[in-house]
Amino acid sequence: MNILLKSATIVDKTNSKLHLKKRDILILNGTIEEISTSIKPAGNIKTLKLKNLHVSAGWFDSSVSFGEPGYEERETIKNGITVAARSGYTDIVLNPNTYPLPDSSGAIVFLKNAAKEHPTKLHPLGTLTVLSEGNDLAELYDMQNSGAVGFYDFKRSIANSNLLKIALQYSQDFKGLVCSFPMDKQIMSKGIVNEGISSTRVGLKGIPALAEELQIARDLFILEYTGGCLHIPTISTGKSVRLIGEAKRKGLNISCSVAVHNLLFSDDVLDSFDSNYKVLPPLRTKKDISALIKGLKEGIIDFVTSDHTPIDIEEKRIEFDNAAYGTIGLENAFGILNELFDTETAVTLLSKGRERFGLSPVTIKKGSLANLTLFNPESEFIYTKKHCNSTSKNSMFFGEKMKGKIYGIIANNQIIV
Repeated sequence: MNILLKSATIVDKTNSKLHLKKRDILILNGTIEEISTSIKPAGNIKTLKLKNLHVSAGWFDSSVSFGEPGYEERETIKNGITVAARSGYTDIVLNPNTYPLPDSSGAIVFLKNAAKEHPTKLHPLGTLTVLSEGNDLAELYDMQNSGAVGFYDFKRSIANSNLLKIALQYSQDFKGLVCSFPMDKQIMSKGIVNEGISSTRVGLKGIPALAEELQIARDLFILEYTGGCLHIPTISTGKSVRLIGEAKRKGLNISCSVAVHNLLFSDDVLDSFDSNYKVLPPLRTKKDISALIKGLKEGIIDFVTSDHTPIDIEEKRIEFDNAAYGTIGLENAFGILNELFDTETAVTLLSKGRERFGLSPVTIKKGSLANLTLFNPESEFIYTKKHCNSTSKNSMFFGEKMKGKIYGIIANNQIIV
């Protein structure tokens, strides 16, 4: 692939010489050949000039679900990867949320092979335990050797404290990343939304913030005892931020993420009884949202995820109590973050996280493989179903204003625009 990007504003805080500078970028055979104020095309080179074109290091999402294998009607790997590419992502971490679950090296190989020809790279997580049942550790070492970037029983908490201890101890030998969903099932009980004024008003059973915070406190105590690498996905409360901040100040090897919808919506939206607002962890209070945003600014929360979770219409268009958890969000993360923060911060948040999952960082410089996201940060529009390329349409973002247009990506010697 040979292409010349004309008049692209480079957004890269790690490179002061190029950051916010407008440059031409020449890419030959998938490698950045030249970056200059003006480059004249020569030979068989496609020139790409787009309105208010901005370029950054390719974006990364640490929590994405599709459906294949087992739930192809929700989202196939092929369509999901295409949606990710059109949303600006050059790398995604795929959750173990399929049937059968990826709890063996063969399952990891299948997922890697299913996505290897696409521009967006898919990095699968293996389950932490066999069948995600929380009883016995899965084939962690073999799965990592086959390409798994971490281990996670998706949206299932590790109830057995000793199992988490053993997982953290065992995985140190091969620098494996253990992921622990922050939810105490006993305290959660039959709750489905945030416990508070809104849950009382609408008559839905609540999940106390304590259910998340108690699990995190336990996990951090175990991590302090064992050592190892622990990642806590999608935290949602202010106290969770404080607990993780204290652990980081102690020097524990801990990271965490937040779902983009938990930065935008509070539990006030539950008055509509729209099941697209049913997510796990649940939407919390405005006070929690402020604490989460502050945690991002202070670097306590490491990165933002779309927590993209396609769900069949049959599992969403039913009573709120019985509806499945989850919302899609790949296409919305930038538009929301670009509204909540300035563009530089939004891009930084979307570019972070690779190293935590053992992946190489991305740089924009001569001689580097082109791994770029192309976008216009100023374009504004209202997100509707006509903008949704996912097979499933379970989005809580319909009707919301998005700031910024994604043109596409250049990665893996391919271009999607």
